[in-house]
Amino acid sequence: MKIGVLVKQVPDTETKIRVVGDGSGIETGDIKWIVNPYDEYAVEEALKLKQSEGGEVVIFSLGPDRAQEAIRTALAMGAERGVHVVDEPNDPWITASKLAAAIQGEAPDILFAGRQAVDDDAVQVPVMVAELLGWPHVSSISTFAIADGKVTANRVVGGGVTMVTQTALPGMFTCDKSLNEPRYASLPGIMKARRKPIARPDGLPDSEPLLTLSNFRLPEERPGGRIIGGESVGEKVSELVRLLREEAKVI
Repeated sequence: MKIGVLVKQVPDTETKIRVVGDGSGIETGDIKWIVNPYDEYAVEEALKLKQSEGGEVVIFSLGPDRAQEAIRTALAMGAERGVHVVDEPNDPWITASKLAAAIQGEAPDILFAGRQAVDDDAVQVPVMVAELLGWPHVSSISTFAIADGKVTANRVVGGGVTMVTQTALPGMFTCDKSLNEPRYASLPGIMKARRKPIARPDGLPDSEPLLTLSNFRLPEERPGGRIIGGESVGEKVSELVRLLREEAKVI
């Protein structure tokens, strides 16, 4: 079985984001880049499936040259090889189009991806890739099981309700953090990852962007909090209610 995983390189969630002067994007020079956290669950599920069903895990990623670091991280976890589409669009449609073309060249039996990327939270690329491939798609799965060529997957849809889905392969599945516990790359795995192949396909079709990003800006700073004084809990509660009614005007 050939198992594909979509992986994206994103800024570390601890990174302090700064906007460039003209508002056209963010400063990238001093950002620490990591594998999108949700994609780690996708890699882990792919490795578990390989262990049970056999085959190989292929990592697909689109990004600039530095995105190869994210692919190497997934290879160190246990994937066999990578496919790196070198590009840097801000449009999910272009990203999905080029990834789908690269995936078609590999013809995997199944694809995993994180449910969303933590940089733009677009939640679009995996769904678009599935549609371009003509595959079924199940998003935000919390359980995964395969038998007789069919996949049964659960997804939490809110209000304590769980949706149980069943679909034939090939298919796309995006992974939630409740699905598994991603493994750490071992030292031997890190050493082996340096020698594992990463292909760079060219000649992929170009598409017109459907989305333009502009006017980047940081959110306004929130005002500081206020400590409410008083001798007793009752006095503090009374003062809080007064402030909510007279100053905040929310009650």
